[in-house]
Amino acid sequence: MRILFFSLFFFFFSNSSTTTKDYPKDYFRSPVDHAIKLSGTFGELRSNHLHAGIDIKSRDGKIGQPLYAIADGYVSRIKVSSGGYGKVLYIDHPNGYTSVFAHLHNFRKDIDEFVKQQQYEKQVFEIELFPQPGEFKITKSEVIGKMGLSGRSFGPHLHFEIRDTKSEKPINPLLFGIAVKDNIAPKLHNLKVYHLNDKREEMGSKAYSLVKSKSGKYRIKGDTITVGAWRCGFALKAYDHMPGASNWNGVYSIAMAKDDVPFYDFEMETFSFDETRYINAHMDYGELKTKKSYYNRCYALPGNKLSIYKNVKEERGVVKLYKDKPTKIVMDVKDTHGNTSTLTFWAKRGKVKEPKASSFNYILKIGEENIIDNNNLYLYFPKGALYENLYMNYHTSSEASYNIYSQVHHIHNYKSPVHKYFDIGIKGHTVPDEFRDKAFIANCDKDGEISNCGGKWDGNQLKTKAREFGDYSIMLDKIPPKIEPKAFKKDLRGVSKMTFKISDNFEVARNVPNLKYYATVDGNWILMEYDSKKDLLIHNFDGTIGKGEHQLVITVSDNLGNTSVLEKTFLK
Repeated sequence: MRILFFSLFFFFFSNSSTTTKDYPKDYFRSPVDHAIKLSGTFGELRSNHLHAGIDIKSRDGKIGQPLYAIADGYVSRIKVSSGGYGKVLYIDHPNGYTSVFAHLHNFRKDIDEFVKQQQYEKQVFEIELFPQPGEFKITKSEVIGKMGLSGRSFGPHLHFEIRDTKSEKPINPLLFGIAVKDNIAPKLHNLKVYHLNDKREEMGSKAYSLVKSKSGKYRIKGDTITVGAWRCGFALKAYDHMPGASNWNGVYSIAMAKDDVPFYDFEMETFSFDETRYINAHMDYGELKTKKSYYNRCYALPGNKLSIYKNVKEERGVVKLYKDKPTKIVMDVKDTHGNTSTLTFWAKRGKVKEPKASSFNYILKIGEENIIDNNNLYLYFPKGALYENLYMNYHTSSEASYNIYSQVHHIHNYKSPVHKYFDIGIKGHTVPDEFRDKAFIANCDKDGEISNCGGKWDGNQLKTKAREFGDYSIMLDKIPPKIEPKAFKKDLRGVSKMTFKISDNFEVARNVPNLKYYATVDGNWILMEYDSKKDLLIHNFDGTIGKGEHQLVITVSDNLGNTSVLEKTFLK
């Protein structure tokens, strides 16, 4: 085995950045006509990304509530997709900001008609359009669409954003004076302490429950933490709450002082989309993967390039410890309204413990290109793929499964994040020649679920890109997708829609094409909306299909070319 290292790079945070900007407070109105209650806050910690807007709850828990333009402007962008934001509208305003309305049920009537016309012309459901500035003018307070749950939405709500039009950076909408009642301070749940070595690498950790006093302040039991290391870092599990809503939302800021001197802080004011995945360095990724717990890390990993930090000193949040001199730590946690919860404790050095011996095969250096090639496995990690040096454990095993055509390569573990896609190649000596086009690199997660990560042959090696550590092997997929009628019958007269469930035997990774489908009636393409949450194809009868008997054909293919065709006749 061999590993190559290239140039070394470490990212250091600047000592400070710009303070919160004074945004216009009386320019925009609310996008809804009821008191706003939030099911998601700006900058909230999510899987692999920071939440780029606020989630406004439906007034009655149902779809169809009218949504209002927050100011004059014009539609600059329209997008329809089966996942993500679903049906989303972008409105540019003359003051330099763009409002974003996502997960819509439908758009304003003329916009809806324009989108449908383009879908039929291009014969696609998923579409992205950029109308001319004067094509769809918007007047403040007019209804621009209805609240829905399209895309990756699991309940009726509006995902609402305000972006800087020029930079496209999302900005916390609550900084623009949009009225939201909130007089409840964030709740602090747990403090986690990381024992760090002289390279600021984690040697161990321990979580502490927090106690709220009658005065509203938080503390740990005993007030003082004794740490078996020369230095440590902290992370805080905290959530924001608001009246009339049971949701646990993300906090706006955490500021940490060491011996009453500001030492580290962040604010969820704004960020750019190209940095949002650095959330995996900001939070405790292992806690998320193992316990579904969201901890805000209050010290910076070397490869963390998030711009949310306002006052990070040279130590980058790492606290030096002394045996006979406890260090005072104060953490102030705020929501956007300034409601504050405070945690105070002391930390001192105890007996420094030798770290437990760990087993690893390779050291992957942060800021370098890292290559592993052992003839059966090839890995290439580009610069910036890691947040800190990684002591990687690797081994192989042989599985008895009839559908595995390589060794199973156990590449480190799922608890360590990867920022960028890395190249992976696996030798597949036992793949039959007649089924090489059905081979893919499979990732088997901790729950035994298999994902199709794609793959192209380079000699006897199947190659693709991946973004997670875990167990990888070569498998075959020769099974076509399924198409099942759900709301369909021979006589569809008087019926408003027909639906079909489509499914495949393997999930696909995010960078691998999902199922492709194509539907015709009497040889003419028809619009089938795809609900990715329920795997449903939906055709709403819109007058394009006339009266009489018709022939329906639906073709569905997976990324390996396995294809199913369903043919049905019906009356309309």
